[in-house]
Amino acid sequence: MKMIEIKNLRKNFGDFPALKGISLSIPRGTLFSFLGPNGAGKTTTIKLLVGLLKPTSGEIHLNGVNALEEPDKIRQWLSYIPDEPYLYEKLTGREYLEFVANIYKVDSQYKKEVINRLIPLFRLEEKLDNLIEDYSHGMRQKLIITSTMIHKPRIILVDEPLVGLDPYSARIFKGLLKEFCREGGTVFLSTHTLSLVEELSNLIGIIKEGALIFLGTLQELKKDVQKESSLEELFLELTAETGEEPSTDLI
Repeated sequence: MKMIEIKNLRKNFGDFPALKGISLSIPRGTLFSFLGPNGAGKTTTIKLLVGLLKPTSGEIHLNGVNALEEPDKIRQWLSYIPDEPYLYEKLTGREYLEFVANIYKVDSQYKKEVINRLIPLFRLEEKLDNLIEDYSHGMRQKLIITSTMIHKPRIILVDEPLVGLDPYSARIFKGLLKEFCREGGTVFLSTHTLSLVEELSNLIGIIKEGALIFLGTLQELKKDVQKESSLEELFLELTAETGEEPSTDLI
């Protein structure tokens, strides 16, 4: 079953075409990585999927539901982890999790199970009753991750997930994403960390200047570029403006 389907999606900001009619399908249980240079259209695509932006044209279907026609239905099982977590700073971490659970009308027992499992994993116990305004960026990120799991999402959209996370927490989070997909969830991941993509992903999309230039597995990418190289080398070759090697000279 296709959990995410995008058809001829376009987004213009004034006269600037941020997305130029991209189409892709992502099956259930897939960890999909969306790659591209800065300004290629990755974050715009995620914000369209979440509903923070409206497309100029095109279609978005999530779990078979038209996301543009039934946005409230979509939000019930969609989670979004941004690269910059925005939280209610005058709440404590515990109050924030309670707030999220109440919005989604989460069963109290399930909420308790999620909190009791993830808070110790992310080592947030000592700070859970502190105001969020006192949290570091990494702590805020861990709180956001915990909150996304609290309402049994089916799709998780992630923009640069490891920003601010220490190596231990990054490892825990990667394990959670793998487990989520094994249990039938679908992850849409935007990142510049290519080693993370190689480790986790079973489907890759590459976007350049608002156009999708590749969709497939890492092995299919190697075949397409006709090189048995690292993902970094393949990505640089596919997205380079010229055939020249990037300069490493310092100015």
